[in-house]
Amino acid sequence: MTEAPASPSPAAVPAAVAAPCPQCLKPQALCVCAGITPIANRVGLLVLQHPQEQDVELGSARLAACHLKNAVFKIGLSWPSLGKALGRTADPKAWAVLYLGSAKPTANSGEVVALDRKGNPAADQAKALSRLEGVIVLDGTWSQAKALWWRNAWMLKCKRIALNPHHMSLYGKLRKEPRRDGLSTLEAAALLLAHLEGKPEIQTTMLDGFRRMLDAYRASKAPKVTV
Repeated sequence: MTEAPASPSPAAVPAAVAAPCPQCLKPQALCVCAGITPIANRVGLLVLQHPQEQDVELGSARLAACHLKNAVFKIGLSWPSLGKALGRTADPKAWAVLYLGSAKPTANSGEVVALDRKGNPAADQAKALSRLEGVIVLDGTWSQAKALWWRNAWMLKCKRIALNPHHMSLYGKLRKEPRRDGLSTLEAAALLLAHLEGKPEIQTTMLDGFRRMLDAYRASKAPKVTV
């Protein structure tokens, strides 16, 4: 029998790997938590991450939650109800889920589009988007988001929202999106909350943190110059 190689001693494990940030779970070189002051958001955010979404370095879901005081981040495939996912009592009719599916907002639609039960833009957008207590964002690939949608039947009781962003993701060439208008989870949440609360500073602040994380990632991958 061949013996397994000995595990490296704690001293031999790089600090960035051995001790990620306990809040965002990113390597210390990519952590921007120290520069984040959580925003007091009125509309709550619930991020449901598919368990197979494991892009630790470039993922933005936890970072989105770190930017907000009223946010919950959960990993899993299904929950019995919205209340179970949130950890408190909640009326799904007062919440909206961000899920595009087969819906296709028109080019002249706003950036945040409320959908009816058939996936078409709601006739009265202002009414459909008013008085929301919170929004649910599904984190994962398009197929993973679809799995979360179908595994949680209670989402059908929620209102449904799609995004029609007028700008491209800050990811740029770092991550290839299946759709040209694809956004990161953080960018989607920032756009959504800024629109619903009428506070563009929410989006500005969250994108600033995301941009700093991406800059740190690019710096970490840059060739080291030796003298």
